[in-house]
Amino acid sequence: MNKLDRYDLKILAEMQRDSRISNQELAERIGLSPSPCSRRVKQLEDDGYILRQVALLDRAKLGLSLTAYVLIGMDRHTPERFEGFESAIRKCPEVLECSLVTGVDADYQLKVVVADMDHYQKFLLGQLTRIKGVTSVRSSFVLNQVLNSTELPLEHLRS
Repeated sequence: MNKLDRYDLKILAEMQRDSRISNQELAERIGLSPSPCSRRVKQLEDDGYILRQVALLDRAKLGLSLTAYVLIGMDRHTPERFEGFESAIRKCPEVLECSLVTGVDADYQLKVVVADMDHYQKFLLGQLTRIKGVTSVRSSFVLNQVLNSTELPLEHLRS
């Protein structure tokens, strides 16, 4: 990891808040002129600190009102079984996150977003439980989302 200076950290913080910001505005906010600011952004991209820029969509306006956290248990703990599950789950657009986890009686935790309970049932029975090796599925449903952020903490990098 290259050493990030205060300008790099400011760039990353601002771009996490709004990646559509113009280079001119970004430069003004962090206290650099536009040319060096643009070079730094390009270097941060080349170095892999900025992976991609995306649009965050409004789930409610798109009719996606149900969010579930799903714990998945597998029958065998083999690389082949895990690879098969992970390959199948990558093909499910309803799954926003999939993590191999410890500390609970499950192997994977998924974050699933669908329109409603009927759509969740179709996803559960039509796709999820049909993946080879899945032996248990436990679902928890979000009642109210208190915090939803995509911004990573950067304070630990400041010296």
